[in-house]
Formats: sequence, C-alpha cells, structure tokens
Amino acid sequence: MDDPSVTRVVVRSAHQPPDRPPLKVVPGEVVRVGERDTEWAEFVFVTIPRGAGWVPSRYLSAPAGEAIVLEPYDTRELATEPGDVLEVMIEDVQSGWLWCRSGDGREGWVPARTVGSSS
Repeated sequence: MDDPSVTRVVVRSAHQPPDRPPLKVVPGEVVRVGERDTEWAEFVFVTIPRGAGWVPSRYLSAPAGEAIVLEPYDTRELATEPGDVLEVMIEDVQSGWLWCRSGDGREGWVPARTVGSSS
C-alpha cells in the first residue's frame, strides 16, 4: 500500500547525469570556487584534490576563490527516463532540483522541471 506522506513524481523528460564521478563535500572542507553555471544560477563549479562538481553557492563561505563548505552536499545525479516514478526525498526549491529515490533504490538529484505530479 502506498504511503500518502511520501511525495512521488513521474519523469516527463529524461535526465542524464554528467560524465564525471559525483563529488561529496563536507562542512569545513576548503574548495576552489570556479565559474557560476549559466543555466542554473544557484550553482558554482568547485574543485578539490579528489574531484570537481557543481555545488549551490549558498553552501559555501565565499562566492569566488577559496571557500569553506558550510553544508554537506553530494553532487550525485540520477539518470531518468520518461515514465519513471520517483520518491522525492528533498525538494530544493531555491536551486530547482529534487533529491529522489528510484524504484530500484538508486538516489540522486534530478531537475524539478523534468518531473510532474504522480496523481
């Protein structure tokens, strides 16, 4: 039986993650802040010795140069296809992304604009 307290969405358009390993940053970690994303203005590209990825700028102590991570963030994105049903775990309205779990248990971010209500 479905849990009515769980928000589910249906994928309307496919989403393919970038071709680079996901990155997890943790509070206190020092990152190098690069360019701001032109499509997703909330995000800046950060690099650290073990990798790189897009992180919401509000999770960092500075908008450019060297910054300290203020909140944990995982850049993992979820590959989706139209018709997939996802369980929404986190809705980040400010960035326009949703942290979701797929039917087979995979988790990651998907753009909110690629999904619709399941009802």
